[in-house]
Amino acid sequence: MCNLYTIRVSAAEVAAHFDVASVVQSNAPDEVFPGAPGMVVREDEGRPIMQSMVWGFPLRLKGMKPEAKPKAVNNVADLTKGMWVGLARKPQWRCLIPATHFAEPEGEKGKMTRTWFSLRDEPVFAWAGLWRVSDEWGPVYSGVMTDANAAVAPVHNRMPVLLHRNEYQQWLHGSFDDVLAFQKRVFPAELIEIERTTELWVKKKTPKPEEASFLQ
Repeated sequence: MCNLYTIRVSAAEVAAHFDVASVVQSNAPDEVFPGAPGMVVREDEGRPIMQSMVWGFPLRLKGMKPEAKPKAVNNVADLTKGMWVGLARKPQWRCLIPATHFAEPEGEKGKMTRTWFSLRDEPVFAWAGLWRVSDEWGPVYSGVMTDANAAVAPVHNRMPVLLHRNEYQQWLHGSFDDVLAFQKRVFPAELIEIERTTELWVKKKTPKPEEASFLQ
């Protein structure tokens, strides 16, 4: 599943790509992790708007203490399942997640590195998503997943539902059968670019001065 993606372009470039009239500066970081803020494009009264939301629907697992932070469910595995089907049927709860790259871990456990995927000739692309307003975190969103194509499969068996530019409106306004078709299709592997890195999947924290002296 996808637990890291990035937006390596400005808010103005994202707005231009999605025909958003007014640019909303986001507090979202370049690298977006579950439970953190990210930028979402949705429609409000027939016009596209950019909005910062938390990536992941809050879920309280059985037995969790009341003060414990909910789990962030950041991926939609199956649009027909109970948590998602009601939202997926209603266009007002569909959204587009702007991204420039998504990542998957690759390599030996404990030493996994980040492998990035992007779209050829597209500096920004849209990941199909759902959103809602939660009691815990306010507006939240989650990205829809599908089976990996031949480009992504050597690294992971699942990948985000990626949309071509001419499919944005169909995702936002299409029928329930339309959105199910997006989750079932295989995205063209030849459109995916792969960037393997030596960057650790889990970055090591730099010790603070007092911690460094303690560790010596």
